Amino acid sequence: MRGGYLAAVGVAALTVGGAADAAESLRDALARTYNSNPTIMGQRAQLRSLDEGVAIARAQGRPQISGTAGVNQDLTRTGGGNGRNLSAGVDVSYPLFNGGRVRNSIRAADERVLAGRANLKATEGDIFTEAVGAYMDVIRDRSIVDLNRNQVRVLETNLQATRDRFEVGDLTRTDVAQSEARLALAQSNLAGAEGRLQGSEENYRRVIGDLPDELAPPPPLPPLPTNPDQAVEIALANNSDVASLAAQIRASGLDVSVARADRLPTVNAIGSGRETNYLGTADTQFGPLAPNNTVSTGLGVQARIPIYQGGLVGARVRQLQSVQSQLLERGVEVERSVVAQARAAFASFQAAQLAIRSNETAVAANTLALEGTRAEQTVGTRNVLDVLNAEQELLNSQVALVTARRDEYVAGFALLNAMGQADAEDMNFDGGALYDPMVHYRQVSHRASDWRDDAAPQPVSTRTVTTPAPAAAPVPGPTPAAGNNSVTPPRR
Repeated sequence: MRGGYLAAVGVAALTVGGAADAAESLRDALARTYNSNPTIMGQRAQLRSLDEGVAIARAQGRPQISGTAGVNQDLTRTGGGNGRNLSAGVDVSYPLFNGGRVRNSIRAADERVLAGRANLKATEGDIFTEAVGAYMDVIRDRSIVDLNRNQVRVLETNLQATRDRFEVGDLTRTDVAQSEARLALAQSNLAGAEGRLQGSEENYRRVIGDLPDELAPPPPLPPLPTNPDQAVEIALANNSDVASLAAQIRASGLDVSVARADRLPTVNAIGSGRETNYLGTADTQFGPLAPNNTVSTGLGVQARIPIYQGGLVGARVRQLQSVQSQLLERGVEVERSVVAQARAAFASFQAAQLAIRSNETAVAANTLALEGTRAEQTVGTRNVLDVLNAEQELLNSQVALVTARRDEYVAGFALLNAMGQADAEDMNFDGGALYDPMVHYRQVSHRASDWRDDAAPQPVSTRTVTTPAPAAAPVPGPTPAAGNNSVTPPRR
């Protein structure tokens, strides 16, 4: 089931023919979402920050070099003239032993990178599920609007026919009033459907980045599990949220080892070099034979042996063990959530399939019933209200069928997401390479330069406004009390 779901989209777009040739496919919508959705772009940036954590951890095991320089002028001195000197020096330190702190810090940072990659996949799956829902909502709501418009046209024709028959005395004022009331109700329903369609189109633009054009029918879903236990088994093996928590738990265990290393000695190799120029004042400070320049160098090994640190290390270890315990509990929580999501999505998918079959039967039956009611009205065994009710029943069953088809597809995709099979790798996109998190990781994880920055960040995601909103005019308010510079953030 992995790796080929949207491969069918191109085929589906070619088979619908006619106007659908120019319609936007679900593949197009998801590809645009993948390349421009701000939530996905933000998660990629978050992952890149975790990549830098590996470089930060490696820096602890590299040499540390610092330079010093200074100019000094004595103002008062007993027993000699006032002196000056210009000094410069270099200090080098290299860690030889640190109790495994650096090694475990690097391993913990790598585990957090793995967790970040899993979170990126989970985010992609969640956003794609949201995009599929937005896509199907537009298709559903456009169909419902079309059904309601057709109902309005039918009722307008019915009303005109009822009025004509009333004029010749074949029907009563009651029949006309019933037709007028039903037309007004249909017009109200049409207005509501058009409002919901506009909301769905705006939600489509929020998730995917632009208003929808003509939308092609979605491709068939891949084969799904036949029972909920199978869905749960696949979900626990592939769900990215489970993988992310597992990596975070491993990282937290390594954090405990890093904290324990503070109890062990550290050994550093050190070197230093100093040069001092007394600026012509050496003879007045040290005698006539004193050199004006002095140079000193040195090498050594320095050990730091912690004996007592006031309970700091023990507190840090226990604190990180509590964090590890919290993550272990969250792991169980996520596992429960994944199981519930898989079972709920499977149940929703099955329920929608049953609803489709039932509503297809209802549409066929109501179509036949409407035809029979109209025929019976012509011979006088049915009245206008019977026809109006039959038309409404048909409309209701058609709307229910459209809704059930939308629900089936969205529930099926949600089941794919719960099973960890709805990220970009599974979508099998065309038209460009997928985002590869390893590229940035390889670039920065071993980088050792202190002076190499990236370009100033700019948003990558697509905005849905053409111009920035104008700044709001300041609202006059009371002058804050002296010394009170605090600002209460707005509630969200």
